Amino acid sequence: MSTINYSEKIPNNVNLGEDRTLQRALEGWQPNFVNWWDDVGPDGSTNYDVYLRTAVSVDPQGWAQFGHVKMREYRWGIFLNPGDQNREIHFGDHKGEKAWQDVPGEHRANLRRIIVTQGDTEPASVEQQRHLGLTAPSMYDMRNLYQINVEEGRHLWAMVYLLHKHFGRDGREEAEALLQRQSGDVDNPRILGAFNEKTPDWLAFFMFTYFTDRDGKFQLSALAESAFDPLARTTKFMLTEEAHHMFVGESGVSRVLSRTAAVMNELKTDDPQKVRAAGAIDLGTIQRYLNFHYSVTIDLFGADQSSNAATFYSSGLKGRYEEGKRTDDHILKGQTYKVLEVKDGQLLEKEVPMLNALNEVLRDDFIKDSVAGVGRWNKVLEKAGIPTRLTVPHKAFNRQIGALAGIKMSPDGRVVNEQEWAAKKSEWLPTSDDFAFVASLMGRVIEPGKFAGWIAPPVMGINRQPVDFEYIRFG
Repeated sequence: MSTINYSEKIPNNVNLGEDRTLQRALEGWQPNFVNWWDDVGPDGSTNYDVYLRTAVSVDPQGWAQFGHVKMREYRWGIFLNPGDQNREIHFGDHKGEKAWQDVPGEHRANLRRIIVTQGDTEPASVEQQRHLGLTAPSMYDMRNLYQINVEEGRHLWAMVYLLHKHFGRDGREEAEALLQRQSGDVDNPRILGAFNEKTPDWLAFFMFTYFTDRDGKFQLSALAESAFDPLARTTKFMLTEEAHHMFVGESGVSRVLSRTAAVMNELKTDDPQKVRAAGAIDLGTIQRYLNFHYSVTIDLFGADQSSNAATFYSSGLKGRYEEGKRTDDHILKGQTYKVLEVKDGQLLEKEVPMLNALNEVLRDDFIKDSVAGVGRWNKVLEKAGIPTRLTVPHKAFNRQIGALAGIKMSPDGRVVNEQEWAAKKSEWLPTSDDFAFVASLMGRVIEPGKFAGWIAPPVMGINRQPVDFEYIRFG
């Protein structure tokens, strides 16, 4: 007998109730998912009723229904954007052919790898953020953290659905492995490096959701172009939720800057020690956190030259960001792109085949988008009359992947020697002292409408609720 009422427990638009094979596969996976959530999901939150947004359909009325719910009982739905039977593949060697509804045999291994890699990031970030609820600066922020956590869980379900539906036994085994790897685990880590880093405090969380969830936006946008129609439609719907994650990061850092600027103006000082003594986070620390999270995130795009990237594009598996808005031939053979290399201590540009440089194309799109947001943070400082500005470091700074891996580079783009790197590293990247100081501020504030002293309140609440609304009812 089925243990799950599919239309109730798992809202979906994929006719889940009519597919017995898929039902059985998901019934086997679902208890393991709940065990994973209990073991490494949000710490101590089991009895909380949280004011969450739940998607129950893809139309504007259904994709954001709000109400208090226990996270463990959240309805992790499976949704694909509406399909178009006449959709054509619009890039690569199959351009002009009908989009695929099933996985072509020759692309099976690559498609599975793409889906698994994307799927692996979703539970990883829940694990990384597991303890943050214990140090939330407000009930409003705690609620936003939990919203992101349940949506990462839903994105995991979305990828697991594709694995179970389209990849048979291999897919079932991959779906199990997604719950077995763990962020930072020495023996069985997550696939991508950034998802094994710690997220120790809320400044790191805001930087992670600003930069690393923005990587998610660009990766999902590239997959939303895929010739494999179920993947394209799934990732398109995921993008509606990813926007909220980036909002939490961008507005979070803006609120930290706003509070820091207010303290600097009250004390009439830019002395970091005096700012810290007053319980705010100094601008130097914020810049160092920015440098770290930005550099770790741009590594997520992979090596600057990649035969895999060329294969994924030519095969139609993964397009470029906003592929449809580009005016080239969407096949790219014979086209070139500039990448960086270091020769004789100098940073130089060189032309390489564009198909091999598609990771770099996506990275550059991400960089442009990230820089715009940092400009919005600087407006907060400008409005407060603070002359300091945050900057995005050079893209060769602190890189661990590709041709720039291990190059000693200053944030302003100078190749430096080992001595200068050692001397200046503590000015450029967060130190143990920075982490200890930020940790010292992380006291939990959970009274409605109250905020920790290092962050300003938001301008407005969630879903037109007041800022002092009871977003969480503690059981």
